[in-house]
Amino acid sequence: MLRNPSAILESARSGQMPSRRLLNILGFGACALLLGYAYFLQFYQGLEPCPLCIFQRLAMAALGFIFLVAAVHNPKRSAGARTYGILIALVAALGAGIAGRHVWLQNLPPEQVPACGPGLDYLLETFPLSETIALVLRGSGDCAEVDWTFLGLSIPAWTLLLFVGLGAMGAVRNWMRD
Repeated sequence: MLRNPSAILESARSGQMPSRRLLNILGFGACALLLGYAYFLQFYQGLEPCPLCIFQRLAMAALGFIFLVAAVHNPKRSAGARTYGILIALVAALGAGIAGRHVWLQNLPPEQVPACGPGLDYLLETFPLSETIALVLRGSGDCAEVDWTFLGLSIPAWTLLLFVGLGAMGAVRNWMRD
């Protein structure tokens, strides 16, 4: 059963962690909000995502899905919860790796930025999936552009921090006993 916000604050004051289910719901909600904001930026602000951005969205969606399944399942045995913790950590690490590569590309000197490549649709139509993934992860000039910043950090930098934070929160809380 979900607790109200004042119960969450009270448990934090008393040194107790919120329930595993509640943190998994919060993790799912955070992923859903982040994806919603990404689509808002794309469809209402005109920021077109590069291929690495799309892969980060897929990783965020997968992370949100695992949080949701963990919340709905809410295993009573610690082995089940730990499995969700491991899955959360793995998907968050994958997403952080993609976002980290994107941040690295954005911080290259202009003369070292790879040439702009074709769009993801073209790559998927032309190449096998494994080769498409390899091409996308190499990045292109499209991925090196910084179109949006907040507090001096680009979208991939914020995404990297969020993958690390959500992954750590989900892994640690699902690993702990209730």
